[in-house]
Amino acid sequence: MLFSIVLAFSLSAMTGYAQGWPEGKESDFFDTLKGKLEIVFLGHGSLLLAYNGSNIYIDPVSQYANFSKYPKADLILITHEHNDHLDPKAIAALSKPETRIILSEASRKKLGHGEVLQHGHSIDVAGVTVLAVPAYNITSSRMGYHPRERKDNGYVLSIGSLRIYIAGDTEPIPEMANIGKIDIAFLPMNLPFTMTPTQVAQAARIIKPRILYPYHFGSTDTSEITRLLSSDKDIEVRIRNLK
Repeated sequence: MLFSIVLAFSLSAMTGYAQGWPEGKESDFFDTLKGKLEIVFLGHGSLLLAYNGSNIYIDPVSQYANFSKYPKADLILITHEHNDHLDPKAIAALSKPETRIILSEASRKKLGHGEVLQHGHSIDVAGVTVLAVPAYNITSSRMGYHPRERKDNGYVLSIGSLRIYIAGDTEPIPEMANIGKIDIAFLPMNLPFTMTPTQVAQAARIIKPRILYPYHFGSTDTSEITRLLSSDKDIEVRIRNLK
């Protein structure tokens, strides 16, 4: 079964294990047709994707990692302007003159620099194609956190032979049905800001990723999403340390 999944992914191997990153951060490796990808789980919504010598950071925040110990960024993606996603201190620590920062319009206004990527638009940076997609709340009691009209970003990254969905802070929104083939998905799971485990399962069944990483999960019981998707044999749920 694993072999067939690997072929379907166009991957030569898929192995998750801890690597020698600062602060003992976990990482998973993916061998794609165009080179090795390593995903490092920094904490909360902060991720590092290391690919062919390039370092791509998602929502780096100093609370979750000491970025003076990490390699400089070739690309930084910011989903929205909340403090647990947009941290000017972390961005400054990771930036070098050629670092590109891609973000939403509201995030650009808060940070004061960077390149706005509108929904439905894409760019090629560091050997990666980045597509911006919507992220917003649909539950009435949560809509003040991530209103649709603010146009927060999620991102779909095409890396080698993989398409990776970084959802940002969202719920199961209609646009997920048109996102296309996804190999790896990061879906947020914490109240009152994003999704319940039941909603994450709903979103996963819409997106149908080969691998699902719940992230941004706070104190949510992660075993619940594993239970909810236990009968969905085409979706592998991976729980990593993102506290």
